[in-house]
Amino acid sequence: MLVAGFPAGAWGTNCYLVAPAAGEECVIIDPGHQATEGVEEAVAKHRLKPVAVVLTHGHIDHVASVVPVCGAHDVPAWIHPEDRYMMSDPEKALGRSIGQPLMGELTVGEPDDVEELTDGTTLHLAGLELTVTHAPGHTKGSVTFRMPEQADVPPVFFSGDLLFAGSVGRTDLPGGDHEEILQSLARVCLPLEDETVVLSGHGPQTTIGRERATNPFMRQVAAGPGGGITGAAPRRGM
Repeated sequence: MLVAGFPAGAWGTNCYLVAPAAGEECVIIDPGHQATEGVEEAVAKHRLKPVAVVLTHGHIDHVASVVPVCGAHDVPAWIHPEDRYMMSDPEKALGRSIGQPLMGELTVGEPDDVEELTDGTTLHLAGLELTVTHAPGHTKGSVTFRMPEQADVPPVFFSGDLLFAGSVGRTDLPGGDHEEILQSLARVCLPLEDETVVLSGHGPQTTIGRERATNPFMRQVAAGPGGGITGAAPRRGM
């Protein structure tokens, strides 16, 4: 399996291109602010053919390049229905007034073809299996994508802004909810195998085992009701 990832734009949002191998079809995950050039470089370098864009949530730092990327390759974008409005109304998602400057001139709106993600379904795209799990807390429509273990490749978990190395997504923007993100951590992340590779929306790669042992938020939900957070790292994401 090939995973080509790079941090894009002012927010350093991780964009991933995932394919069975070089020279194959691929899925693009979270083409955010200023991700278009990086996407095209990865497509050319690995001789890939994009077939879809899939989105972990609707914040502008994850969707800002959806329109140009989908348009260039004539592919659909997949997003959870509760976050779909954010593609064309990013200020509302950030609690800002319409018309306030947002990182200069950004092309916002929906691509020509939008498909909606459903909790528990498995997408069969580009020869890959991506299991969709609704994981609200950072936004109402946040989802994760999980890929099963293959040959010598451990399971891979695209966590979006639910889980980071050492932290979790912020919950102070419209649609965010602290208790809800803890519930999502407990329901979605805790049951995963320790060797599962976590590729998040921001920051470095990690594993579920490492986060289970060291992430204060994961330790809190593992401890159950009454478990406290000690030494919590700052939250990331927009």
